[in-house]
Amino acid sequence: MNKQIALLGTFIVITLCTLSGCANKPDFPNSDHHRDAQFFNPNMPENGAGGLWAGLKILWEFTFNKPDNTVPSLTPEVIALSTHDLVTLPDNQFIRLGHSSLLFKLKGQFWMSDPVFSDRASPLSWAGPKRFHESPIALQDLPAITGVFISHDHYDHLDKQAIIELSEKTKHFLVPLGMSALLQDWGIDGDKITELDWHEAHQVEGVTLRATPAQHFSGRGLSDGNERLWASWVIKTDEVSLFFSGDTGYFDGFKTIGERYGPFDLTFVETGAYDSRWAHIHMMPEQSVQAHIDLQGQWMMPIHNGTFDLAMHTWTDPFERALQAAGRLNVNITTPKMGEAIDILSPQAGSAWWRENTESEK
Repeated sequence: MNKQIALLGTFIVITLCTLSGCANKPDFPNSDHHRDAQFFNPNMPENGAGGLWAGLKILWEFTFNKPDNTVPSLTPEVIALSTHDLVTLPDNQFIRLGHSSLLFKLKGQFWMSDPVFSDRASPLSWAGPKRFHESPIALQDLPAITGVFISHDHYDHLDKQAIIELSEKTKHFLVPLGMSALLQDWGIDGDKITELDWHEAHQVEGVTLRATPAQHFSGRGLSDGNERLWASWVIKTDEVSLFFSGDTGYFDGFKTIGERYGPFDLTFVETGAYDSRWAHIHMMPEQSVQAHIDLQGQWMMPIHNGTFDLAMHTWTDPFERALQAAGRLNVNITTPKMGEAIDILSPQAGSAWWRENTESEK
């Protein structure tokens, strides 16, 4: 019971951070989705989150009425990687590290999305969602990283300790508006940080990254709710075109992004931590597949699953529902194991590795 109470307290802190006041926050007068010291979703009703009472009811159910099988009984298989494996990796490849953390090799350089290596996606080291599996490679074994791009500031996407450790080997950090100050507070050199609003782009050594809209929220504490912007990302070279969704509900912005920046060789689309009660900020799997179609993607990879227990669905449900929807809509989908390298220009479907784990539990 004490563990459950501690977990509930953790989630109350994280939830309240998005509902708190916004005193003494920086202003972004040139952004049309920032007012009264907060960022906002232009096309989402302001009461879309349901209010504090609705949030607390969800937290209570999440903590005390969880269904079975939201966490695997056995550790999912992970393909271990070495520094040599990465250095010798061909160009135009990606590797899934866990949750929404991906490692890309583009133009002979390494790029990383939303790096999370900590044992828990939480402000506390002793409570909160715990990893199902280890990372395929330790932080200290990673080669030099040209750039890290971050979608938003939630704990399952922005890992303070990982960012601090990565700073020694990373040239560039690309972040949405409002996040530079946080990273500088953690000791990251401001010259390494590029802050972008939606539709703004930055080029680094042949790789162009563009922050694009998402429908979500932000906050890490009790007083920084929506102080920092959230974003999806378009990543392009002269050979590949990629889309990374970050966290988002389904919205008409996907069609706009597809029309302006598509088509995409691969889309990495959030498919996990969903529920019909908060579908405005986390898509249901069927919506994730539709988002891929809107984006004009060739292949889709479901992300934001398989690593942390963040909702009420079983841990295999995101994979199964995404596969079913993809089959109905004739969408190419890839589901690599953690640590498995995939060729961006010639993807393969991958195995249903989560089923192997589930079958071994019986």
